[in-house]
Amino acid sequence: MAGINQLSINTIRVLAADMVQAANSGHPGAPMGCAPMAHVLFTRFLKANPKNSKWLNRDRFVLSNGHGCALQYVLLHLMGYKVTMDDLKNFRQLGSNTPGHPENTHTDGIEVTTGPLGQGISNAVGMAIAERHLAATFNKPGFNVIDNTVYAIAGDGCLQEGVASEASSLAGHLQLGNLIVLYDSNGIQIDGSTKLGFTENVLERYASYGWHTLEVADGDNDLEGLARAIEAAKAETERPTLIKVETTIGFGAAKAGTEGVHGAPLGAESLAAVKALFDFDPEQKFSVSDAVYDYYGQRAAEGARREEEWNALLAEYAQAHPELHAELVRRIAGRLPDGLEKALPRYTPEDKPVATRKLSEVVINAIAGLVPELIGGSADLTGSNLTRWKGAVDFQPESTGLGNYAGRYVRYGVREHGMAAISNGIAAYGANIPFASTFLNFISYAAGATRLSALSHLRVLYIMTHDSIGLGEDGPTHQPIETMAMLRATPNYLNFRPADGNEVSAAYLAALQHSDRPSVLSLTRQNLPQLEGSSIESAMLGGYNLHTYGSGANPDLLIVGTGSETSLAVDTAKLLAKENSLTVKVVSMPCLELFNAQSDEYRHSVLTPGVPSISVEALSTFGWHKYVHRPIGIDSFGASGPVDKLYKHFGLVPDVVAGKALKLIEYYKNRPVPTLDLEF
Repeated sequence: MAGINQLSINTIRVLAADMVQAANSGHPGAPMGCAPMAHVLFTRFLKANPKNSKWLNRDRFVLSNGHGCALQYVLLHLMGYKVTMDDLKNFRQLGSNTPGHPENTHTDGIEVTTGPLGQGISNAVGMAIAERHLAATFNKPGFNVIDNTVYAIAGDGCLQEGVASEASSLAGHLQLGNLIVLYDSNGIQIDGSTKLGFTENVLERYASYGWHTLEVADGDNDLEGLARAIEAAKAETERPTLIKVETTIGFGAAKAGTEGVHGAPLGAESLAAVKALFDFDPEQKFSVSDAVYDYYGQRAAEGARREEEWNALLAEYAQAHPELHAELVRRIAGRLPDGLEKALPRYTPEDKPVATRKLSEVVINAIAGLVPELIGGSADLTGSNLTRWKGAVDFQPESTGLGNYAGRYVRYGVREHGMAAISNGIAAYGANIPFASTFLNFISYAAGATRLSALSHLRVLYIMTHDSIGLGEDGPTHQPIETMAMLRATPNYLNFRPADGNEVSAAYLAALQHSDRPSVLSLTRQNLPQLEGSSIESAMLGGYNLHTYGSGANPDLLIVGTGSETSLAVDTAKLLAKENSLTVKVVSMPCLELFNAQSDEYRHSVLTPGVPSISVEALSTFGWHKYVHRPIGIDSFGASGPVDKLYKHFGLVPDVVAGKALKLIEYYKNRPVPTLDLEF
């Protein structure tokens, strides 16, 4: 057995080095150093079926130090996932199945997209939360239908990132005993030795978080020590475990133990020497013996057998607990419950003005019972974000007396970045729809993780309140100006600024229906009227003709409003119609991304060609020139003061907007009105 283990480990090392050498790009050091711990984990502990990489009750593995992905690709290939030898040979090439960092949308067996350091370990915390929640919800005596472990490998860089600290702190509080992190402690990072800037005692730090900590002093050779440590970690059910594994980066290479082997190919001479050291033919590339394939094949067969046993258990579960079984199957399939649209509140102009954050709370209360997979919380702003529904139970260890694991409301504390990264892990696990909430301005704190939500095609609902200068006295530190421009510039987002109750309902419906992208719901602190002409159905198109004011057959002006400024657009249109006898068409644009997805014909029917147009939004005007001739907004930071005075100060009041509109109409009186390029 010792022989096949060593042969397998050396095969991983050599294959990874071959991949980087062939690509002339990549990171050979971490794969060569981590090969022993990864081999022990995959061949002795990981419960997974490579023939069905989406089996719900599989163990999850996250490579947090994603730059070392050659390691993961080799392991997936050996285990029999859909990663071929040709895929290994095409590492880091355009269109390859093996990109430069692991991407869950590209490669079979990759659970989450990693590479930005600290994100993967934080995703693993989210996965552990998801497992604990589903187990508490669905497991019954004799039927542990959810009982998997979440494993991660993380490096020094991951543990230096603040997001990892946020997530790890919460994991300790939540007593996530199903989470095991192998810490590759090789003492090297890009600049050189970690002694240059990372000399803390990591184990003591994690112990202070409430983690169980272990250490393997010789991670290069002590396979039994590695196995014992993982066994001890699995035996600890009330604390997450961090296992510090001392390794040599680039083990076996000429520059082993130095930064020189971190992020560059070994070079032909050094690679040949490594192969000779490990008894491989220096002239042969991408070599795997049948013995290694057979050994990993045995583990894959064990995984397939474990899934067969689970399927049999699930069939018995269906007989004993048919309603729970049906619900679990629905959630695994990702089907939304019936009746969702009918449950959403609808409004008429006779209904009273309400802040959209409050309207959001109404929606959450309406759907929380109907969509039990909805799980999430706020970064210490529950009373401001209004995200906790009546009767909600907190997700907490029962020992705290604060809730239980079947609870769905997560108390994230002041951890915006960690909250978003954890939400990605919950979404990636499956059978859950996570939401995360804070003030819109502070989504910038979480941008590293929210960007990965979009890149990874994960359905995360970001419920962001206090969406403009309308939050008032807290001033420019809290008032988002450029934030929506940043979000709108990020591919694969849905960004909503709903103007009233119908549009809030539409935002939730669209966010839930789009299972392959995150959504940002930007909500007001101040009250807004329910608008004439709004509807859920219209708002689902992203932008629509809200109402036309005046008696002319054709509009003299078009005003586009979003969020709180849509009612401002209405008031401005009424003023121009009354005092200047103009016909003004008001367009509500709650979601540019959904509007962009509509047909050319529809978009032109909304943004009428040949008509002077303005937009009104209490945020940056960046990006609006694509849609209108004259965007009106705020291209400076906000200010501290009462809401009404702030809107007047920045010229976002009907008479000032009307004045700017009249100048635009006058400008185009003797000039052709340019047709904007709506052929997006």
